[in-house]
Amino acid sequence: MKVRGKDLKKEEFDRIVKIEYRPKLLYAWDSGYAVGKFLQGLKEGKILGIRCRKCERILVPPRAFCEFCFVPIDEWVELKDTGRVNTFSISYISWDVRRLEKPEIPAVIEIDGASPGIGILHLLGEVKPEEVRVGMRVKAVWKKESERIGAITDILYFKPLKGEE
Repeated sequence: MKVRGKDLKKEEFDRIVKIEYRPKLLYAWDSGYAVGKFLQGLKEGKILGIRCRKCERILVPPRAFCEFCFVPIDEWVELKDTGRVNTFSISYISWDVRRLEKPEIPAVIEIDGASPGIGILHLLGEVKPEEVRVGMRVKAVWKKESERIGAITDILYFKPLKGEE
């Protein structure tokens, strides 16, 4: 004899299958030794890099080991808060996918004193989109000291250095 199942009504299905649960999503994030010291430097108004003793590269943001030599690195170097635009984009859409009237200009900035091709991603400010170019000299614009928290946003943006090429 075959026993045939019966179709469940929506209310019956929800009562049997539906489980309501709200997890407590607590977590902690540790920036680690290298990035932690870099962030502390930003809070103090400094850009810190780290030098690999084997290949002599100066990296920013710093890492705990050299990805070329695979050796631990811990020789800290204070860098200038100036640099050059390596590449950039003109974006009319924000990071949270909102349409923007005035575009944001994210750019990779090669910090002076760091090895060529090494840079940080940040925003450009005080510049018209049509004036931005690769190689343009820029300087960090910092938050007031009392407002800094040890984050990349302690640098508000990088602005053009007029008259420097």
